[in-house]
Amino acid sequence: MIVDGSSPLPLKRRRFTSIDSMEAESAKAKLAAAKEKFGREIRVFETASLLPTQDGVPNTEEPDDFYDFTAEDYYRLMASKKEDKHLKTRKIREAEEAARRSRITKAVVRIRFPDNHTLELTFHPSETLQSLVDLISKLIARPDLPFYLYTTPPKKQIKDMTQDFYSAGFIPGAILYFSYDLPKGLCMVSHVCIV
Repeated sequence: MIVDGSSPLPLKRRRFTSIDSMEAESAKAKLAAAKEKFGREIRVFETASLLPTQDGVPNTEEPDDFYDFTAEDYYRLMASKKEDKHLKTRKIREAEEAARRSRITKAVVRIRFPDNHTLELTFHPSETLQSLVDLISKLIARPDLPFYLYTTPPKKQIKDMTQDFYSAGFIPGAILYFSYDLPKGLCMVSHVCIV
């Protein structure tokens, strides 16, 4: 497997690597300092773009109709559903839910940025989504600009920050997308800045 990007097939995800060993050591030290400072598992990936770009400028967002829920999506979801079809009492369902909830010890959340970087963070399932937003605002390059997180498909902006990760459905893991809430025409070059 070729990891340097000269492969004829683009890689979906690879660890962000630097050619200069001094820069790599500096980046590792900054990442370790951030892990210690925030008390979280933090990893950063570079996600290779699979779409061709025009004039070297990547297309940062898809149109909203790209995220519409189609009949094909519904049938794929129903085919993969592994629910037990037996009737159960509420007490049994609640006991099973409590048992499932107690087995899960962490939530791994990946935030994808428009500049092809992915930030992976680990949380406890009982923490609220506000803790995720607070941590992201400490890690991004421009915390002064308003931003939002969303899931796909369909594109759904996350607005209720009082939910815990379990209630939000982000257990055992989730992929969220980051976007600045800027007027049209303004763009950001770099999103993640671990200090």
